[in-house]
Amino acid sequence: MSISYVDVGEQVRRIVISGRLDVEGTDSVAAQLEQLSQAPKKGVVVDLTSLKFLASIGIRALIASAKAVKQRGGRMFLVVDEGSTVMMSIKATGVDKLVPVYDDTTDAEKAAAAA
Repeated sequence: MSISYVDVGEQVRRIVISGRLDVEGTDSVAAQLEQLSQAPKKGVVVDLTSLKFLASIGIRALIASAKAVKQRGGRMFLVVDEGSTVMMSIKATGVDKLVPVYDDTTDAEKAAAAA
């Protein structure tokens, strides 16, 4: 499990999570995700295209971060490969109704910058 980030211009932060967001994986990145999401950026793009598995505890961490971004006046966007098991988890749990989901990083970053 790894997490990294890059700031894209003045208004957007892209966070990339790879590996598995299960009990072990989420414990190791949840605090980092929360901290990285607190940057004074208008939009936060969380790229999950390298994620292999998303458990309910990982979904909870994503929702908590999205709420924190919203509370400070920003908006979170997810990037997920269409047809992946991660996308199936996101749709099955309704996360896609709470957080906009894109299958392309560039499109998500444009939406985040315009948010």
